[in-house]
Amino acid sequence: MHPRTAITGALPDAMCYHPAMRKKVTGTVRAAASTFTLGRKRFAKISAVEGIRLSDEASTDFEEFDRTELSASERRDRIRRKYGKNRV
Repeated sequence: MHPRTAITGALPDAMCYHPAMRKKVTGTVRAAASTFTLGRKRFAKISAVEGIRLSDEASTDFEEFDRTELSASERRDRIRRKYGKNRV
């Protein structure tokens, strides 16, 4: 049996914590970001496991984007216009 402390009645190895005693955080703490990009073929393999695949039409669209060397924003705009809910 552990002897209790006279002041708090808590076990000596028990931690006493009060929210007001928290240390103040002076800056933001960020975890090191490790990111990587999947290629189209690898993404297709992962999606196939989930039963998802691009339609032939979408595949043709992406091949055209590559052939015409569209920028990322131009690709997004074309996809939005063709497949988005509010086609502009």
